[in-house]
Amino acid sequence: MHPIPPLELLGRRICIIGPSNSGKSTLAQAIAARLDIPALYLDKLRHLPHTNWEVRTDAEFAALHAQAVAGEAWVIEGNYSIHFPERFTRATAIVVLRGGSASNFLRYLRRTLFQQERAGHLDGALDSIKWEMIRWVLVSPHKNRKRYLAAAKATKLPVIDLPRMRDVNTAYSTWGLQR
Repeated sequence: MHPIPPLELLGRRICIIGPSNSGKSTLAQAIAARLDIPALYLDKLRHLPHTNWEVRTDAEFAALHAQAVAGEAWVIEGNYSIHFPERFTRATAIVVLRGGSASNFLRYLRRTLFQQERAGHLDGALDSIKWEMIRWVLVSPHKNRKRYLAAAKATKLPVIDLPRMRDVNTAYSTWGLQR
């Protein structure tokens, strides 16, 4: 892993991408607090509040996404790779998390069962363990980890690659972040 640059060099429009339950929301919240800028959670834009994660229409989500990235300063976490080009055009840096499937799965269980109040949580969501989500967390990251990193590196933006949880912890320490 390359040395982690000072947070201030990443600018004020930072994208955080990576597998489900890899810590994107928590990192976004910590960076936003440190830089005193908004943290935006794409799952909150994609899903209707006070539901069991019911999705908005593609058109509604696209409009909310466009409005979000039009802001002057933000930390946006989430993937929805169809919108990478629009998001990356406005971004000043990209942080890529690539944590392992087993730890991400354990994080999914812990947050779903015990953390109703957490960064990026859908307002009023009716969380429950879902087989579809278990499959997504355990199977999809293998193909997406490389794809997300390649998409980030294809830009001319600074890319901070954090492949392991110890690298994420180093970023927290280097950037003076609080969880």
